[in-house]
Amino acid sequence: MTTPTPLTYRDAGVDIDAGNEVVERIKPLVKRTFRPEVMGGLGGFGALFNLTGKYREPVLVSGTDGVGTKLKLAQQLNRHDTIGIDLVGMCVNDVLVQGAEPLFFLDYFATGKLHVDTTVAVVGGIAAGCELAGCALIGGETAEMPDMYPPGEYDLAGFTVGAVEKSMLLDGAKVRAGDVLLGIASSGPHSNGYSLVRRIYDRAGRPAGLDLGGVTLVDALMAPTTIYVKPILELLGRHDLHAMAHITGGGLTENIIRVIPDGLGLDIEASAIVLPPVFEWLQREGAVPNPEMWRTFNCGVGFVLVLAPGDVAAVSSDLQRLGLAHRAIGSVVAAAGDERVRIG
Repeated sequence: MTTPTPLTYRDAGVDIDAGNEVVERIKPLVKRTFRPEVMGGLGGFGALFNLTGKYREPVLVSGTDGVGTKLKLAQQLNRHDTIGIDLVGMCVNDVLVQGAEPLFFLDYFATGKLHVDTTVAVVGGIAAGCELAGCALIGGETAEMPDMYPPGEYDLAGFTVGAVEKSMLLDGAKVRAGDVLLGIASSGPHSNGYSLVRRIYDRAGRPAGLDLGGVTLVDALMAPTTIYVKPILELLGRHDLHAMAHITGGGLTENIIRVIPDGLGLDIEASAIVLPPVFEWLQREGAVPNPEMWRTFNCGVGFVLVLAPGDVAAVSSDLQRLGLAHRAIGSVVAAAGDERVRIG
C-alpha cells in the first residue's frame, strides 16, 4: 500500500505566511487612521469603538458597497493604489447623505492567490481613503481562496458605520417645492458605469495615453472617487441643508429623487450639466444618448445639496472656500403625475 504524500495548506494554494506578511506591512497604514474612540488594535476577533460621551441621542447609519467593474480596469492596468479610495468613498459618501459622520470602516479582500505587494497597495488605498474621510480602519478580512478567482484577480467590498444626532438626521422632511439643487463636482466617473466605460474603452482601441486637456484618458478613468465627508460635515454645522444625494449607480436621474418626499419632483436643467472631458469622450466614442448618460454616470456631478433659495449664496460661498466646484442644476417642484424627474 502506497503511503500518501503529505500535504500542507500551502500545497492546497493558501499561503499563511504571505497573509501574515500582509498584516505586518499594513499595520502602520491602518494605525494612521485610528481615532481616539478606537479600542485595541488589529488582530482581535472583533473591532471595538467607544461612543461614550460623543452623542446625546446617536443614530447609527451603516453602508456597504464595492467598486463595480472599475476593479477590472484597475487590474487590467495594474493600478492598485487608489482603488481602495474608491471603495471607501462609495461607502462613506452614502452614509454622509443622512448627515452622519463615518466613524469606522471594514474591508473585505478576496483573491485566488495572495500577492503581497498588490494586497498592500490596495489596503494602503483603503487606509488613505479612511484618512480623507476621518474614519478609522478598524478591521477587515483577507481571504485567499484557490480556484475561486483567475490569476491576478481579486474582489473588494467595504462596510462603514456612521453616527448622527437624532435631531440632525436628514430624512427629506424639510424638502419643499422651490428648493434649489446645488451640484458639487465629481473627480470623474467615480465608481459607476464601468461596464459601459470598459466596453467603450475597448471598442476605441484602449487609447490609454489620449490627452484630455492635460490629463491622460486612463488617468481620468482611474481618478479616485471624491470623498466629500469633511467639507460637507463642516457645511452641516453652519447651514440648514434640507437633503443631500450621492450620485452613484442610476446617475442624476435616479439618485436625487431618492431623498425627495412623495408629491414632489425634480426639474433639472440640462444646460447646467456641463460634461467634463472624460464624459464628453465617453459619450462621443460610445454614441451614448443624453438620457442614457444621465442615468448611468454622474456626468460631473458627484454630490447634490438640496436647500432653500435664500441659503444658496451663503452655502455657495462656503463651498468655494472649501475648494468644492459647484453650480445650481435645478429645483424641487410639485410632482407632475408619475413623472417625478424632468431633465430638459
